[in-house]
Amino acid sequence: MSSATSVEKPVHASAWQGSLKLVNVARARNLAWIHVAEVRVRTMLKWWVAIVTVGLGNPVLYLFSVGIGIGSLVDKNGGAAHLGGVSYLTFLAPALLTSAAIQAFQDETSFPVMEGFQWDKTFFAMNATPIAARDVVNGVMAAAAARTVFTVFIYEGVLMAFGAVSFGVAVPMFFSAVFAGAAFGAVMMAATTFIKEDDGFFAIVGRFIVAPMMLFSGTFYPLESMPIYLQWIGWISPLWHGTDLGRTLSYGKPQLAWVTFSHWVYLAAWLVAGLALSYRQTAKRLSA
Repeated sequence: MSSATSVEKPVHASAWQGSLKLVNVARARNLAWIHVAEVRVRTMLKWWVAIVTVGLGNPVLYLFSVGIGIGSLVDKNGGAAHLGGVSYLTFLAPALLTSAAIQAFQDETSFPVMEGFQWDKTFFAMNATPIAARDVVNGVMAAAAARTVFTVFIYEGVLMAFGAVSFGVAVPMFFSAVFAGAAFGAVMMAATTFIKEDDGFFAIVGRFIVAPMMLFSGTFYPLESMPIYLQWIGWISPLWHGTDLGRTLSYGKPQLAWVTFSHWVYLAAWLVAGLALSYRQTAKRLSA
């Protein structure tokens, strides 16, 4: 038996690489927004019954009361002549779809954002990890998009069941509605990042922005039928741009090519501006 004793070499702290071997930091950092989105989706699942009920209830109620109820009166009185030769239900469908997308995005970029900043401060907890402000914004928007996709999918199913839209135009209408919702949702999130106390802010948005947007964006009647001094409300509204785009895609509403292009550009401008402002203000609040 050898009397020699083996001596272990000291391990210097600078040579330790265990965590780097076990965790792909770059990959985890690049996918951080997915974890934020997962948190929001898991939270939504707590009230999935309400989401499904609203998703099914709203289109059915609107279609019965407005699309079929009022629509039958409009059609009997020659309304098709003023609606591009289509029934009132067909005319109304793109507006309902776009407004549903905007509402779904708004729901996920208003109170949940206030919650993350002010009420339970989960955004600050996230920011204590490698999750950055940009990841928080992207995650919230991704979760809002997931809910909106689900809502629009249900809505289109109901619209097709009522014969308001055909299967052939469902896909392009789907994307135009979700895009309009994302544009409004990004700006809504940007506005919410500035709010430190609710103080009725969301009630004001609902009453003085969302409600007028529904009434003056050509939702229930052609925008051109309104007085010229009120039409500007529709021109600046993402709901009108999304609705007009949806009508062109749905039943081929006559439209100049540059006008159709301007709808996409306008909605894209809202989306980019909203995200840019959200990134900046979220980073500012998380670093305070």
